[in-house]
Amino acid sequence: MTSREKILSAVKANQPDLAILPDVDFLLQEDIDVPEKFIAALTAIGGQVIAVENYAVIKAFIAKNVEQSSRKITTVSELADIAEYIEDNIAKPHSLENVDYAIIEADLAVAENGAIWVTEDKIRTRVLPFITQHLGVIVRRGGIVPTMHQAYNKIGLNDYGFATFIAGPSKTADIEQSLVLGAHGARSMTVFLMS
Repeated sequence: MTSREKILSAVKANQPDLAILPDVDFLLQEDIDVPEKFIAALTAIGGQVIAVENYAVIKAFIAKNVEQSSRKITTVSELADIAEYIEDNIAKPHSLENVDYAIIEADLAVAENGAIWVTEDKIRTRVLPFITQHLGVIVRRGGIVPTMHQAYNKIGLNDYGFATFIAGPSKTADIEQSLVLGAHGARSMTVFLMS
């Protein structure tokens, strides 16, 4: 038995007993307007929310607000006529280095903090929402939950491969309290809240 196998065997043999998770239902806030709270939270952290009825409204917004000569990428087949459509994982993520605007979909968002749960099957390639200059995310109103506790109840038992929460545009602040947007990812984030 190698040293590695000995160590892993010792770790496996010394696992604590499984404990039942505590009941946190008392934290749920049933009396809040979930979409409004989501809009307020995302706006507070630098994001923008646009209420839309359908994909045509998204296309009109992009035509009016995104420079037409810029490189636009989407993983949403309904938007393939206004942006490069990515159907599968890109073998060379470096080919995305000059993306100005990316439009993706997400199934889950959290009202209390404006976070959006994105999964690899929706974004196709992991780097896309982070390498783009500006990020657009389509979220359905029914996909918003009030708290992170409820979000984890929905996502906790599924196997996603890669998945992450994204909350607003990338931001950082130094010790002089100077806020910089887009330091490690998208400089702006627009959520298209679809009814």
